[in-house]
Amino acid sequence: MSSEKQQQRRERIDRGIKVRTGGIYALMSWRELAYLISPRLLLIAGLLLLPLVMPGMYWKRVISIVCIYALLALAFDFLAHFVGLVSLGGAFFVGVGGYLSALLNTKMGLSPLVCVPGAALMGGVICTLMLMPCLPLRGVYFAIVTLMYPLFLARVIEALDILGGTDGIMGIDSFPNPWLEQYFVISVVLVFLFVLRRLVNTDLGLVLRAVKDNDQAVKASAMNITHYKAMAVFIASSIGCLAGACLVHIYMWAGISTFALDFSVLPIAATVIGGSGTLVGPLIGCLILVPVSELLRDFGTLRIVFYSLILLAFIVFRSEGLMIYGQRKYHQLERWKAI
Repeated sequence: MSSEKQQQRRERIDRGIKVRTGGIYALMSWRELAYLISPRLLLIAGLLLLPLVMPGMYWKRVISIVCIYALLALAFDFLAHFVGLVSLGGAFFVGVGGYLSALLNTKMGLSPLVCVPGAALMGGVICTLMLMPCLPLRGVYFAIVTLMYPLFLARVIEALDILGGTDGIMGIDSFPNPWLEQYFVISVVLVFLFVLRRLVNTDLGLVLRAVKDNDQAVKASAMNITHYKAMAVFIASSIGCLAGACLVHIYMWAGISTFALDFSVLPIAATVIGGSGTLVGPLIGCLILVPVSELLRDFGTLRIVFYSLILLAFIVFRSEGLMIYGQRKYHQLERWKAI
């Protein structure tokens, strides 16, 4: 036994892959392929199985809400960590997308499956046009402006009594059946997750990250940084408006509460807990925070205390985020190899 041990050594499982290339994997065996795609397949299979294993309609609805917040967290992570625009406009995107989808459904009689993508595209255009004057701003200044938009629009709707006023727009059609609702929002989250992960590694993603790191250098290269920022804002706002459109069809109502600041704050907390700059991390953060928030609902206002303690613990002991920690541990897995 001792002689066998002397003929072996420990090495990291990903050593052969990392040696051949750091960014574009050169696969030499099915084992290496399985090593790379296993986490992705686990995520996809886990999300697709959630509606089947959740007990009761209530928790299945919670999964739909998790996906709504996950879309907002994806949009925030993309803008903040790949473009350098810290946006607190999640509530702005949800409200615009929600009201647009409600109007398309109630006034034009369109199906929810048509209203949702239509509201996402139109909402993306509207939000981008409204944010265009703010694109030269960076950091806390851009964040403050995006935070003011939902507050401003909510007060305008209330004061002028338009779009249903404080009563909101009622009589909105729901999705044809609960299974379609859940798998539609889950599929949308998975599609945007992998599309954004692919996008940030393309030439466009390289330019966006350059804008984040040094926008003056990009401008000196004869590139229009406002054009690239507007493109990124359109992508993020379309995702947020899609989330808002799905939300109003889930609740069958659109009102001022769609501009609630919860839609701006919780995605940021989920991004911090899951791991910023990973895109997958915000999704994991939402899978933790939203169900925990529901479990603590019985505590009334005291649930805010428990909620804050959970956030504090994650920030203090896992400030890098769960996804970054998990990635590091996964790539440190070792095996015995014959010498």
